Amino acid sequence: MIDPRGQEALTGAAQSEIFQILRDGTPRTRSELATLTGLARSTVAARVDALLRVNLLAPVADAASTGGRPSRQFAFDGTRHAVLGVDIGATHVHLALTDLHGTKLDDIQEELAVAEGPDIILGWVIEHGTRLLQQHSDRVTLRAVGVGLPGPVEHTTGRPVDPPIMPGWANFDVPGVLRQSLGVPIYVDYDVNVMALGEHHDYWSDVADLLFVKVASGIGAGVIVGGRVHRGAQGVAGDIGHIWVPEADGVECRCGSLGCLEAIAAGPAIAAKLRARGADVNGTADIIAAVRRGDIDAVREVREAGRIIGRVLTTCVSLINPAVIVLGGALANAGDHLLAGAREVIYTRSTALATGSLQIVRSRGKQDAAVSGASAMAIQHVLSVESVEAMVRVDA
Repeated sequence: MIDPRGQEALTGAAQSEIFQILRDGTPRTRSELATLTGLARSTVAARVDALLRVNLLAPVADAASTGGRPSRQFAFDGTRHAVLGVDIGATHVHLALTDLHGTKLDDIQEELAVAEGPDIILGWVIEHGTRLLQQHSDRVTLRAVGVGLPGPVEHTTGRPVDPPIMPGWANFDVPGVLRQSLGVPIYVDYDVNVMALGEHHDYWSDVADLLFVKVASGIGAGVIVGGRVHRGAQGVAGDIGHIWVPEADGVECRCGSLGCLEAIAAGPAIAAKLRARGADVNGTADIIAAVRRGDIDAVREVREAGRIIGRVLTTCVSLINPAVIVLGGALANAGDHLLAGAREVIYTRSTALATGSLQIVRSRGKQDAAVSGASAMAIQHVLSVESVEAMVRVDA
């Protein structure tokens, strides 16, 4: 876009439009960039040289000659920089090192309970993250870390806020601890927001409005509105697990309230119902195993949980009007029973206009959705106007 104030009034941020144009991966010449931005050829040349120096651009095949020397083309190159995606779940930690194109270079995963506390969990992240970086230090430079946590996070500080399954984590300075050891910007969010971002980035990038619902030991939702994660005023948008539902009236939830959706439709609640019938079921993993071997009671309870969740999501459909609802988490990935129960209710109780083109699907990312989303969150920050400008200034 041409700036009507003239070239001399353009700031560094405005000039970064050159890089934002090239992020689509299409090779372009300096002349083409000058035409697209309205910048002087000398300004474009200086900017391209700066981006080449920080390894965000690379020369590609020359453009076809129209007589005389062919023009050199340039395109975004994200292979020289990397981010670390960190998925901290209730019972696992998953790290992935990816380049700025989102290509996974390496990863590592271990069963580790978040209840062990921040010192142990973050110590593991630092130790193994450093090891991954050392193994690829000849190829990439770490630029940022994205972290998903299994509890509410104050987005502006990256600190957990009264997380019900994370003893010892409340108000813990997660970004500060990781930044001190890894030396790069740290971005932290609620894992369901991160999963929503990963699913949207990897599979539904052409969809502006999406609702990602995680169903496992707890229930939560990540909300994508207008292509961006919607967190709300205090960062707890999508906390549907603690909405009151009549089926749970009088049932105590782990949050301390009575009647929460999570208290009757999440993994522990389903396991308790099956145990009451004499089944040897102690947690979500046992429910999944029972469903997969065709246990009728387990299938029935998971489908009923889907119906109850579906009634809450019917309200969400009216409020948000998403194009896609994605069901993820361990219980959603055990088969189509949870999905079938939710679809049955949503398509029946929502308006025809809201559901006419609504897709209700299982997560495609499955167990990698969170770590992919954490990486995507970090990449977004690294490639932002502010971050690119900072890289260029440091190199100048």
